[in-house]
Amino acid sequence: MKNNTTRRDAVLTMTLGALGAWVPGAHAADGLLVDAKEALEEGVAEVETDVKARQARDLAIEAYIYAYPLVTMELTRRSLTNVAAPDDSKAPMGQFLKLRGYPAVDNHAVTAPNADTLYTIIWLDVTKEPWVISTPDMKGRFFLLPMLDGWTNVFEVPGKRTTGTGAQKFAITGPGWKGTLPAGVKQYKSPTGMVWMLGRIYCTGTPEDYAAVHALQDEMTAVPLSSYGKSFTPPPGTVDPSIDSKTAVREQVNAMDAASYFALFAQLLKTNPPAAADAPMVAKLAKIGIVPGKDFDASKLDASVQKGLSKSPKPAQAKIMGWMKKGLLSGDLKLKNGWTFTTKTGLYGTNYIQRALITAIGLGANRPQDAVYPTSTGPDILQKYHGSKKYVLRFPKGQLPPVNGFWSLTMYDTDYFFVPNPINRYTVSQRNQLKANADGSVDLYIQNESPGADKEGNWLPAPKEGFILMMRLYWPKDTPPSLLDGSWTIPRVKPV
Repeated sequence: MKNNTTRRDAVLTMTLGALGAWVPGAHAADGLLVDAKEALEEGVAEVETDVKARQARDLAIEAYIYAYPLVTMELTRRSLTNVAAPDDSKAPMGQFLKLRGYPAVDNHAVTAPNADTLYTIIWLDVTKEPWVISTPDMKGRFFLLPMLDGWTNVFEVPGKRTTGTGAQKFAITGPGWKGTLPAGVKQYKSPTGMVWMLGRIYCTGTPEDYAAVHALQDEMTAVPLSSYGKSFTPPPGTVDPSIDSKTAVREQVNAMDAASYFALFAQLLKTNPPAAADAPMVAKLAKIGIVPGKDFDASKLDASVQKGLSKSPKPAQAKIMGWMKKGLLSGDLKLKNGWTFTTKTGLYGTNYIQRALITAIGLGANRPQDAVYPTSTGPDILQKYHGSKKYVLRFPKGQLPPVNGFWSLTMYDTDYFFVPNPINRYTVSQRNQLKANADGSVDLYIQNESPGADKEGNWLPAPKEGFILMMRLYWPKDTPPSLLDGSWTIPRVKPV
């Protein structure tokens, strides 16, 4: 399904599912911007004269935003695990999904695909018992295994940055678990019963490196603690035909009425408890009948409260998407030299609106210490890139992106898909053996036609139409110069 590119605004298109997201079957731009005015006006007049309904609506809007990540994670989990055995895009609970290559240029199942890492993904339920993950010696290769709880917080990140690249064994334990782990198994405590491990392993994309990464993927194992050290064959997954695996998850969430939304939320709270810092919000939830550990039945509420709740979803959705503008003013989002990015991802505390926005446009986002994804739709907010022009991104001498992991610049069309080109190049990065100028600076040539044989090593082919650029900085340096503290900024892409 195609998006309406006229709805894109240079300020608002921050990342569109590229903050580390992996959302197959979803088109990041479709339905992204809610008509805030229409949504906020809908139903307002009806409840304004009913004080109790108005108060309930206002509380429900807060509750909706607070609950949004947990509800979205659950629907995502259902969609991505609703198979009997692993295939090329899904895997049952407790089994690894191992992506074997970068998406093909004509594969439009994944928005904002990357050509840098291969994903190794698993969904776990640690409510009843821990799960033990074993990973092989990565032999110095960059990798990370961020673990998201049900609220989308990245609670642990084994990987080269944090734990090194040697072989590892760790158990992911659920809330309140008490027990003894086998010798040599490290404990990672999940705050929730739901866990999504969204692993990434660096790969150059050559046949030889694909084979090397595949071998590493195949050595990764996951077993419930009760089966650790024993022969274990995962049972086939149970396929539920009622689960919608075709409609984008965000569209499914947006289509839920308030009663269904909050009923599901209350159910999820039983195994995915609120954080201690959420106590003030939990007190507000109780005022509209939502109590952790208990079922929610909207029909048992006062009629005015029911009316207020029923009018909350659209205004809440408008507030979430409206944060793409307001976040720039608050500093949660940043716009510099035509590049928009955020370093407020992975851990959110009580910044519920930021957490909800990142869930909506970049589910699966890493901590900024692991990755930042600046995106640019044009040289500035008044211009957009177009293949009829030639552009240059110049890094002064010694000022290539400061990372401990790697960096890359990816070319997308305006739908956030790879761009077909004669040299089959979708990114340029530090592995390209970039040619420096006489003064030590490095130019990246961003244009439709070849800049000439002597410059093709620095060429990122563009389409003849509009396009979007995305930079990936994995393990950005945390000392100056650094993107994280603002002591380094990405240069502006300039038309020739």
